[in-house]
Amino acid sequence: MAALIGGLAACASTVTHDKLEQRTAQAIGREVGSFSLTDFSEETGGRTNYTARARDGATWRCYQYSPTGFQKAMSFGQIPDSDAICTPMARGSAPAAEGKPAGGCNALLKAAGRC
Repeated sequence: MAALIGGLAACASTVTHDKLEQRTAQAIGREVGSFSLTDFSEETGGRTNYTARARDGATWRCYQYSPTGFQKAMSFGQIPDSDAICTPMARGSAPAAEGKPAGGCNALLKAAGRC
């Protein structure tokens, strides 16, 4: 039984909260401490889903991949954590215009004709 419990624990993501905050700050362009991370859920394979909420009400749905304990052990710690991937969510009850991004335009969206 102990081996089964240990094996299941090895399947969980190994990302720390501090690391997640730092990578999220980079992804959303905000300073660490100016937003909170909530609504965590983990998928198999090391994916962590969560929500980032800024003090001004801006919200992002994010995810990040981190190797499981088993993956780290098998690679001698050589598998890195991914960057955080965040998508801005529309504010209020009105959804973003069809085909238009909720969080504004950037160079890639403009080049794709989505702005």
